[in-house]
Amino acid sequence: MKKRLNCLLLLLLLIAAATDSWAQESANQNTDSLKNVSLPEVVATGTRSETDIRLLPLTVSVLTEEELTQAQNTNVLPTLMDQVPGMFITSRGVLGYSVSTGGSGGIKIRGIGSSPNTDVLVLIDGLPQYAGLYGHPISDAYQTYMTERVEVIRGPGTMLYGSNAMGGVINITTHNPKRDTIMSGVHLRGGSYYTLDAGINTTLRRKGFNMAAGFNYSRTDGHRDNMSFSEYNGFARVGYDWNEHWGASLTGNIAYFSTANPGTITAPIFDSRYDVLRGMTALSVNNKYEHYSGSIRAYYNGGKHKINEGHQAGAPALTADYNHTDFMAGLSAYETVEFFQGNTTTFGFDYQHFGGHAWNEDLSNGNQTDLVRKAEYELAAYFDFRQHALSWMVIDAGVRLDWHSRCGLSYAPQAGLSFILPQNTELKALVSKGFRNPTIKEMYMYKPKNADLKPVSMWNYEISYRQSLVDGRLRLGANIFYLHAKNNIETRMIEGTPKNVNTGELKNAGAEVELSFEIIRGLTLAANYSYLYMHNPTIAAPEHKAFVALNYHHERFTIGTSLQAIFGLYKAVGDNPEKENFVLWNAHASYRIWKGLWAQLKAENMLAQEYEINLGFPMPKTTVLGGFEWRF
Repeated sequence: MKKRLNCLLLLLLLIAAATDSWAQESANQNTDSLKNVSLPEVVATGTRSETDIRLLPLTVSVLTEEELTQAQNTNVLPTLMDQVPGMFITSRGVLGYSVSTGGSGGIKIRGIGSSPNTDVLVLIDGLPQYAGLYGHPISDAYQTYMTERVEVIRGPGTMLYGSNAMGGVINITTHNPKRDTIMSGVHLRGGSYYTLDAGINTTLRRKGFNMAAGFNYSRTDGHRDNMSFSEYNGFARVGYDWNEHWGASLTGNIAYFSTANPGTITAPIFDSRYDVLRGMTALSVNNKYEHYSGSIRAYYNGGKHKINEGHQAGAPALTADYNHTDFMAGLSAYETVEFFQGNTTTFGFDYQHFGGHAWNEDLSNGNQTDLVRKAEYELAAYFDFRQHALSWMVIDAGVRLDWHSRCGLSYAPQAGLSFILPQNTELKALVSKGFRNPTIKEMYMYKPKNADLKPVSMWNYEISYRQSLVDGRLRLGANIFYLHAKNNIETRMIEGTPKNVNTGELKNAGAEVELSFEIIRGLTLAANYSYLYMHNPTIAAPEHKAFVALNYHHERFTIGTSLQAIFGLYKAVGDNPEKENFVLWNAHASYRIWKGLWAQLKAENMLAQEYEINLGFPMPKTTVLGGFEWRF
């Protein structure tokens, strides 16, 4: 630990020395370089309260509602995979991710993300979303229609958000209009493989009252036999602001999806069925004053899963269904205070209680055989201190102390520097620790279970650069990172029996670059590239990932095209590794027919590439989806 901190201190001193003369040279012209850029980008995910992104040492990607909707994706995750460097999300078909055997929707950031994903935390409005027994997010639940904005932390977010944020954080912010308005929308799209996507949504604010609500239905037959998918998703948020300082909101979301697992091409599966019901609700009370702001929130999310894994040809059908109910309830509170000029200090507290009941149910007589009935809890407190040391330098340091009812005490420190330099330039350095507590599945379910597992931990080091040029029309970003994870949980044969043990280790390093350039009014070029070196290769983590898109927006129409290139994607590791390379060409267009009525069309994989992401699950060739959206 001491060696790591000494290395960080030396790194920060070198950066400070290199930039001091530059900053001093411009001091007479601009004593406060924070005022150089108009309308700075504001984020909340890396700091709890809304903050100028330039003041944070973390690497945060932001996708706006316009960027999410113009891609015409039902789910937010495909858009994130395109536009966030270093992020990769597995998929297996036209629509839907599913769960369990044959499922996809696994999320990796910089090569970190277990299978199933328990290392990247998904939040809705800042609150954690994952299955209480298995510890992974439910990827099919994150719909574009309810989303106003997405912020992604690339790297550990554990200091603020605790376990499961070891590899990164995805925060989905739901619709919450800031001005008096009423807006509604209806869409209906259909296309390849009898795919259908239909929904309705509305947002409203009148004086202190605000609300957002919507419903979406999607389905497809899939591009293979036994690969149908359908989902019903509803969302509602109601809020009221008593005055400019205090407000409250109540949020609810429910999703039901049904799908099947066709198995691999060489070993197809028949009669499988997955029925999953998920729901969440949260009550928040918020305060916001000139020198302090905060929130206290109570939340609950849970689900019910009924699964039949099916059988291969010639094998007998399964005699029992797998069932489980899970829950996660919690309380989250924080307060951010400005103790003195240039200071921001956040104090926070989190409590989570999670678990569930899993059983097999005999199809002939309904008898139940328990697999697990277990719950655990976590208590955590954190402290984040941010201070303007100079007009051009910000120091950030924080720590989280987390108590798990089975694993005991873990800690997650974080420290960094942000340099706000002339020419709208930012240079940042960060060291942070992430951890993940073992899940109930890993400790108590199935033969490999091991109740003595320790938390997985990871140290992350990174340096990043951002710059805005040409009056803000050109934005550049780049970073390099190194991370070292240990105590990874893997299943090994111990005395002839499979057992989960803390034995794995990951050492990843890489670089990420991105740019956005408004060439002329309405015409934008966006591109990103990430390189990942893995000392121990992992599945679904490509060595090279590149994306370039050209979009033109006019008041009557929008048109765009993109290329995504993936090279060195591991489908299998170990003694017989397998890699995949592919390039996808996609396009989309919208045309306003009358007032708020738009015709829409998108095409994916227009080169008809043959490729796999999950081993044995070939992806569809060219697919087309078109329809209408009415905004009023």
